[in-house]
Amino acid sequence: MENTTSSTTTLTSLLGIKHPIIMAPMFLVSNVKMLVAGMEHGVAGCVPALNYRTISELKEAITALKKAKVEGGAFGINLIVNKSNIKYKDQLAACCELGVDFIITSLGSPRHTIAQCKPKGIKVFCDVVDVKYAKIVEELGCDAVIAVNNQAGGHRGNIAPTELIQNLTDAVQIPVISAGGVSDKNHLQTMLSAGAIGVSVGSPFIASIESGISEEYKQACVDYGAKDIIMTEKISGTPCTVINTPYVQNLGTKQNWFEALLNKNKKLKKWVKMLRFMIGTNMVTKAATSATYKTVWVAGPTIEATKKIASVEHIIQRFI
Repeated sequence: MENTTSSTTTLTSLLGIKHPIIMAPMFLVSNVKMLVAGMEHGVAGCVPALNYRTISELKEAITALKKAKVEGGAFGINLIVNKSNIKYKDQLAACCELGVDFIITSLGSPRHTIAQCKPKGIKVFCDVVDVKYAKIVEELGCDAVIAVNNQAGGHRGNIAPTELIQNLTDAVQIPVISAGGVSDKNHLQTMLSAGAIGVSVGSPFIASIESGISEEYKQACVDYGAKDIIMTEKISGTPCTVINTPYVQNLGTKQNWFEALLNKNKKLKKWVKMLRFMIGTNMVTKAATSATYKTVWVAGPTIEATKKIASVEHIIQRFI
């Protein structure tokens, strides 16, 4: 494993980009249009593989991104690498076959991903929330860790941004990329000064013209702020940050008994689908999936700085 310290490495040199920023992968939000705009203006972009229903759609997206790539930009794919993602190996194979600049792994061991990507020259960055897991992925040979702190949107960590950066830079020799709590140039500089080689930024880009979500979701990021971000268990069973809209207030943030049962035993979901079909009612649907990523809007507290729906180019200017 290459012993590259964060003090001698920058994200710009690691990925060949102009600015030390990764546009973070966001479920149902990130798309090719956003990433192309990011690359055109000197940052890296990443999209979740799960944003594409089929492997052929994923391949089409990678092909389009390769075609649109310009000097000073880079693109990557985010892979869920645990058993819950039954498409994982096919998604990884597509990335290796077509070639991407980097992969971000989440929720599982990156061992197989690293083994497949290293010979292809594909960088592997691993989401971590603490020192323990950072040391594990360092031993496996990843190129950098992404420090998911307590200001991140979605499934966040529990440690404050600069504290987590410092904990990790003290504990591992590989570079640290900070995720969460960055909405402008000053925040970016704070993370770099703490020892990060760059940042992964998600929530500020939700209300971009290019993002693939509803205008209502984008406008919510303008209308609401940091104080309106709360934690909910309703979507996946794992606490997740969302905007506290009237819909969320009415829905509540705790799982009902049926949601809890389903999240303990994923295999039951297929039986629920059968039951819905048989009885022809929405009652079971509402009980089992009363919240989804389309009706409950994931975001982090950095939407505080979002004052209007703007282009990716305009949003990047806030950081540089």
